[in-house]
Amino acid sequence: MARKAAGVKGLAGVLALRGGVPAVKHAAPAWPVTGELEVSWMEAVVRSGQWSWKGPHEMAFCDEFKGFIGSKYALCLANGTVTMQCALQAVGVEPGDEVIVPGLTWCATAQAALDIGADVVFVDIDPETLCLDPKATEKAITKRTKAIIPVHLYGCMCDMDALMALAKKHNLKVVEDVAHQHGSRWRHKGAGAIGDVGSFSFQQSKVLTCGEGGGITCNEEEYYNTIHCLKQVGWDTKGAPGNKYGHNYRITEMQAVLLRGGLRRLTDQTARREEAAVVIREGLAKLGGPLRAAKRDPRITRQAYYGMTLQYDSKKALGMPKQAYLNALAAEGCAMWSTYWPVYAAPLLNLYDKTSPVPFRDQKKIQDYKGLKLPNTEKAVNETAVILSHTHMLGSDAYLAELLGAVRKVNENLPEARKVWQEQQAAAKKK
Repeated sequence: MARKAAGVKGLAGVLALRGGVPAVKHAAPAWPVTGELEVSWMEAVVRSGQWSWKGPHEMAFCDEFKGFIGSKYALCLANGTVTMQCALQAVGVEPGDEVIVPGLTWCATAQAALDIGADVVFVDIDPETLCLDPKATEKAITKRTKAIIPVHLYGCMCDMDALMALAKKHNLKVVEDVAHQHGSRWRHKGAGAIGDVGSFSFQQSKVLTCGEGGGITCNEEEYYNTIHCLKQVGWDTKGAPGNKYGHNYRITEMQAVLLRGGLRRLTDQTARREEAAVVIREGLAKLGGPLRAAKRDPRITRQAYYGMTLQYDSKKALGMPKQAYLNALAAEGCAMWSTYWPVYAAPLLNLYDKTSPVPFRDQKKIQDYKGLKLPNTEKAVNETAVILSHTHMLGSDAYLAELLGAVRKVNENLPEARKVWQEQQAAAKKK
């Protein structure tokens, strides 16, 4: 037994890729988080028979959510794609208008604009924050530009001062994509209440979730009324058939129950993630090596994290590519993501497939998506950007210490990690 124990201890410094003991011993925090309150409410909803059509839980959540964000109005919709679609329609985007979208975001941001007939113009990102670059945005504005979609991505916010100034200068609408930032604040103002309309996703992975679902926040009654009709099959806010076109984009009472429960935990969870971000930021800085936290803009007065945005420098890892480094971390039990694809190259959004609206547009009037190259976006995706999921940021201090221990272990064994990667490359070529 003594020899066995010594053997295990001896493997503690060996990379898990080589059969060593993984650095992370604790299990990752479970997600989503639920409580008995939702169970009680859910049973009551099931027994009530009122499962949709603006039930009491849906309306209560809208009141609670607008207070949380700091907006005058809030609505619940079926998902975070149709929220974007309805938001764009509400601010006046029509077929043939141009909408500026960052090259790095989830496909739905662009899809929503394309589906209502707008022409999406993809613009490059800030390499540090991965968010829409204001300078690149201004260069992309034309006479047909109608709206800008700032996407507050992963663990950073867009430069809303610069983007709002651009919108004012060029008379443009701003629809914030807040799918990753439930609770972030810019100069003490809630994300989703800065632009004309805020679009939220409540999908399974989000920090506020009901499995699927979406929300909209705004301060203009006109936008609120239009979005309400669009999602509520044309019925107006007073419960009567309106004079606007409408869809069925309703949410259910069961989803609203989960949202109300989640919102009660969100402030504390956000604070815990902010504390974890400090630990990780300082820990990575102390370790040195190829991985560091992205810089936080001092104008952000509260940062919600869908994931913590990190930066990878292959030059500090003996030239090892990002994915090879992430594979070494994952073997140690420290799972980190790369990013989404560039939207214009995403296999989930084949812009020229017959199911897409793009093949039916005048090709002379839309951006050349096939030939598009956005250097900051592509470098972030392929080389530099790394994301630590928000679920890990809810872990205990011991768990966070183990994550940092995994980074330290890989950093201390970079030559061996690089050798494993080279062996894998050679084996792949033989196949």
